Amino acid sequence: MAKTAKPLTMAAALNSAMRDALDEDPNVVIFGEDVGQLGGVFRVTSGLLAEFGEDRVWDSPLAESGIIGTAIGMAMYGMRPIVEMQFDAFSYPAFEQIVSHVAKMRNRTRGRVSLPIVIRIPTSGGIGGVEHHSDSSEAYWTHTPGLTVVTPSNPADAYSMLREAIASDDPVIFLEPKSHYWMKEGTEQSGPPLPMNKAAVVREGTDVTLISYGPTVAVALKTAELAEEEDLSVEVIDLRSLSPFDDETVCASVRKTSRSVVIHEAAQFGGYGAEVAARVTEREFYHLAAPILRITGADIPFPAPLLEKYYLPTPERILNAMSTWEWDD
Repeated sequence: MAKTAKPLTMAAALNSAMRDALDEDPNVVIFGEDVGQLGGVFRVTSGLLAEFGEDRVWDSPLAESGIIGTAIGMAMYGMRPIVEMQFDAFSYPAFEQIVSHVAKMRNRTRGRVSLPIVIRIPTSGGIGGVEHHSDSSEAYWTHTPGLTVVTPSNPADAYSMLREAIASDDPVIFLEPKSHYWMKEGTEQSGPPLPMNKAAVVREGTDVTLISYGPTVAVALKTAELAEEEDLSVEVIDLRSLSPFDDETVCASVRKTSRSVVIHEAAQFGGYGAEVAARVTEREFYHLAAPILRITGADIPFPAPLLEKYYLPTPERILNAMSTWEWDD
């Protein structure tokens, strides 16, 4: 990314990461529904078939379970498959393969067989999609031991984290916020990229810690800007890695601010934010000045496009929730 002459969109950054991996390692292959000729629904794999040929990049049948089953077999024999689940909810037919086999193979074989598979999943809302096209399924995957689950929030992270995921000897669920595919902000980095299992403090503050990831990082940053007008100093954490969880970075921030809000698009009940809130509370209870809040999607299936704005977290909802705390004068 440092060699890039102009800012890339997130889609282009992901494309570059896969192109570089294909170029450097003959064992890397890419397949999935429409990833070849079409270049994917969001054109993330555009041009890769023409450049590397159908032995390295190809269109699969419309069968997610078969896609993952094929990837398992290839990975067991030394390949490094990158597969795409066309939309988040389209991954559910492959759920059994991922949970029963992808996540458990290393443990099942006592470390003798690893599965270096990257499962790319366009995730979350923000595009006016309907159910099956705008799910946030991270809690399913993070609840499954044996899976690394990561999500970038900007193009620079998209490139570096996907390269690291492809090089990993263990399976990685790579959640791509589809509303950010055309995003260009955040491409430039002042130093070397963080490891993909580390959270990032993307804005420093002293009064409140907003814990966000993927598409909600932009919401958190906007909230911090608005809060500044009310003389509140807001720190924003981009988790980047959902599993494993970076306790050190998050807890250090909460110790400093003593208040925290977790933000995600998925429904609240049983959601990923509940685990984050419990985890931080267990470790930092005596540093908390107020209960950790959760700002999330509603406990309903993802709504029709015209209702999406009422479902997704907004800066206004976050600020309203923070106003319920008692603040010292």
